[in-house]
This record gives sequence, structure tokens and C-alpha cells, in this order.
Amino acid sequence: MHITDVDPRFVTKTLHAYLDYPLGVSLIVLPFALGLGSSNPAAKWLAVITGVAAIVLPFFTDHPTGVIRIIPFSFHVAVDAIVGVVFVVAPVALGFTGLDSWYYLANGSALLLALSLQKPEVMQVRMASA
Repeated sequence: MHITDVDPRFVTKTLHAYLDYPLGVSLIVLPFALGLGSSNPAAKWLAVITGVAAIVLPFFTDHPTGVIRIIPFSFHVAVDAIVGVVFVVAPVALGFTGLDSWYYLANGSALLLALSLQKPEVMQVRMASA
């Protein structure tokens, strides 16, 4: 086995599913705890609204913690990617400064990094059955 044979992507569909709800709660609570919104009130409310959506989306996603599984996991991941990009762009686009800016840059970057480490499980299943 060569080092090039090792796939660094370790975030499984199950791990992703179990992270969704606590991350949604943190997006709702942290803006108040950190006092976000000093540079622009949108810095507080963008996170809170995204947090609510981050709780609703997995509730309807077809993955281990989904309750009403009507949204494909691939769509869920695409929404996560859009949120990551929006969070990285928001500080510049909306004029966030200081902690407001760092909060979004850190969260957006962390989300995009986590998505890049997502295991391609759908492809593995298709390849295994071929």
C-alpha cells in the first residue's frame, strides 16, 4: 500500500448527519453569546436564520438522523456548500468587520473543509454493485 492509496476523506454520511443538529444550534446561540452584529446587524441574523435552516434541512434529509426523509443527501451537501461560500463571501459583501468578519470566515472555511473531507459514499456503492 502506498501513501497515495490512502484517501484522507473521513467524514461519513453518518458523521455528517450527527453534526448537523448541534451545528445548527450553535449557529443560533453563538451570535448572541459573542455579541455579533456590531459592524452590521446582518452578521447576527444571517447566522441565526442559517442555524434554523441547518436544523430543518437535516430533519427532512435522507440520512441517519433524518425524520421525514424526502430530501436527497446530495442536495443537502450542495446546500451546505452554498452556505460555506456565502459565509466566506459575506464579510466582504456585507461589510462585516472584526469578530463579525472572523466568525463568518472561520465557519465558512470550516464548513468547506469538512465538505472536502466528505467520503464519496454514493460512488463507492455504485462501483461496488457494478
